[in-house]
Amino acid sequence: MTVVADPSTLVCTSLGAVRGATEHGVRVWRGIPYAEQPVGDRRFREPIPLQPWSGVRDAIEFGPMPPQGRSFVGGGRDDPKIRDEACLTLTVWAPPHKDTPLPVMVWIPGGAFVYGAGQLQLYNGSRLAANGDVVVVNVTYRLGVFGGFELGDLGAGFADNLCLRDQIAALRWVQDNIAAFGGDPQRVTIFGESAGATSVLALLASPAGDGLFARAIAQSPALPLIADRATRARRAHEFVDLVGSDPAAFPVLPQRVLRRAAGEIQRRSVATSPTLAYGLTYGVDLLPRHPIEAARAGEVNRVPLIVGTNSHEASMFAWAKPPMLPTTVESIDAYFDRVAPDARARVLAAYPDYPRRRSQIAVGSDVMFGAPTWAFADAYSSYATTHVYRFDHTTWTLRMLGLGATHGSEIVHIQHSYGSYLGRKLHPLGRRVQPAVGRRMQRSWLNFATHGALDDWPRYDTARRRTRIIQSNRDVSVNDPDAQRRQAWASVSQP
Repeated sequence: MTVVADPSTLVCTSLGAVRGATEHGVRVWRGIPYAEQPVGDRRFREPIPLQPWSGVRDAIEFGPMPPQGRSFVGGGRDDPKIRDEACLTLTVWAPPHKDTPLPVMVWIPGGAFVYGAGQLQLYNGSRLAANGDVVVVNVTYRLGVFGGFELGDLGAGFADNLCLRDQIAALRWVQDNIAAFGGDPQRVTIFGESAGATSVLALLASPAGDGLFARAIAQSPALPLIADRATRARRAHEFVDLVGSDPAAFPVLPQRVLRRAAGEIQRRSVATSPTLAYGLTYGVDLLPRHPIEAARAGEVNRVPLIVGTNSHEASMFAWAKPPMLPTTVESIDAYFDRVAPDARARVLAAYPDYPRRRSQIAVGSDVMFGAPTWAFADAYSSYATTHVYRFDHTTWTLRMLGLGATHGSEIVHIQHSYGSYLGRKLHPLGRRVQPAVGRRMQRSWLNFATHGALDDWPRYDTARRRTRIIQSNRDVSVNDPDAQRRQAWASVSQP
């Protein structure tokens, strides 16, 4: 890696000066804190503004990742290994200094609110910055029991939706400071995948998100990860019983005690598929309504949106047969028994070759990703410009594994992170010869962030439901490509 000392990386923020580096022609600042660290008695509290510092703060090394287990997404040699609760940091990439402010893209990583971090090489934003003349910001926020597990109903000292609050704090930092890095705070696009995309849609539905961004992109949102306050409160009190301690002691209990108890609640929660123990909570001031309900009522931050899913979302998960994502006949039957017994025959009729294996996976894909996304797009498109896609591109490695366009497989094409651990697995030659689909996708994302519109993508509406099908060699726009399945799931209450 070429690292160059560059005077242009000395930046004065509203809180103090930071010094970054230049790598392969792109300026980068790592490990910049955007709030006071949530340690000690602040462990379960909302983030608070950072105190200013004197002198110059080096921003060369990544901050720690949030506490979490191992995952294949962050399995590369270059991925950070240090984990700590003091994890509220971000990374900024910027091209060489320009005379005019540049669009800003803020990446919110996914991982089911249990795994992930903005520091992972899969999410490296340097190619977006270099290819698109944009400033890229990757956010790291609290996960697991310290951020993705709802304890807000336990009283004083416990704020709700901590991971979402962290993201909002980071977006406020962007508004206050991104101009110093060459970015335009009036042209901020938030984008994310999976839990990150779920967060994007929650930010559209949150009053606190108003004015913090101008555009949004949601890649494979998993809206069933958002549950009502009463459900979360029940699980929080189960958690207290399992820990066997007064909540007042939680800020000083060892990590392993809290993480073990939250993991047990997660295992129990899969029996109530698809609402899991980790995720966001609606019915509170920060998120008054579920995003689908908010969109139907028009109570959303009305900004242009790209939203979509992959054609084989659940195929990777089906290997482990997780009960919270029904991909077997038994788990699909159990899902309908819990959620909509009268709708079973009607919905399954939309999958003509059911119960063949590929149809079981398609059902699981639609439970967690497809059906909620269709419902949200239908509602949101009545109030703001909406573009919908379906990602169909499949690499030869995924075809060999029988996975198809599985969950998360589009990320490397948008970030051009073909050199990451997962990027090398999906596209072994991608570092030398970028796939055409990657060039097209990255250009579309950059054009949207820059101009707020996509000339070659039709606007989505409920009259035609024009959807961009992203294929290996070319993309096509189709009216309502999954009409039969969408119509079947429309009869099942969403959320």
